Amino acid sequence: MSEAPAETPSELFRILFLGDIIGEPGRKAVTTLLPLLREELQVDFAIVNGENSAAGRGITPKIAISLMRAKADVITTGDHIWDQKEIVPFLADEPRLLRPINYPEGAPGNGSLILQTKKGKVGVINLQGRTFMRDALENPFPYITKVVEEMRRETPILFVDFHAEATSEKVAMGWHLDGQVSAVIGTHTHVPTADERVLPNGTAFQCDAGMCGPIDSIIGSQIEPVLEKFHTHLPARFGIGRGPVRINGALITLDPATGKAVSIERIARTWQE
Repeated sequence: MSEAPAETPSELFRILFLGDIIGEPGRKAVTTLLPLLREELQVDFAIVNGENSAAGRGITPKIAISLMRAKADVITTGDHIWDQKEIVPFLADEPRLLRPINYPEGAPGNGSLILQTKKGKVGVINLQGRTFMRDALENPFPYITKVVEEMRRETPILFVDFHAEATSEKVAMGWHLDGQVSAVIGTHTHVPTADERVLPNGTAFQCDAGMCGPIDSIIGSQIEPVLEKFHTHLPARFGIGRGPVRINGALITLDPATGKAVSIERIARTWQE
């Protein structure tokens, strides 16, 4: 009996995710390189985390629009979503900009959405952890379980941006959702982790995708003010670092019929203006 033919690239579905965009340097790098990466990597759907894109704190409507014009299908965020006041009314009108879904009922905006693509529907969920985070939101574990159950009725392709500090909480979420979503990718700590893998039941996982920000920096901020803060413990204003930018993220390849991941690959590119 002959073997079944292997799947061709066109039969698979590729999601590109880029980690926390840091200020103007990160924005310029992403808006420049994202269209090129979509073509190079044969990307079907692109998600970026934009919660630090406005001078390192929050996001503005103008920035969100520029990222979507650069071919970001969805923008996720995190605990800095409210730092720019003008974003609040924009959240109500732009469903492709997400805030963490486990905020209390009545918070502006949405934490999830489903979009139609040429290869089927894709669901994106923005979730925030609680351990060591400044906002104690609803417990993400039981909360996400209900959300996933509802969204799976419409599509098996589900991507989760888990914005959290603690490594243990992120790893636990990966195992909690294994087999229920296509991917769980962590954000918030700005440093890419080398633990990317496909879990046993078909969920792609990476503890943190890293940031899209200046290489010569301390998680995106200028080095000297941060060092001074560590030395003196006195208040200090951290500007955004300058120089070459590293774009970090993950490329997830999956079976669109089942939503199960086939592979996950760390993505890193360097850009200089």
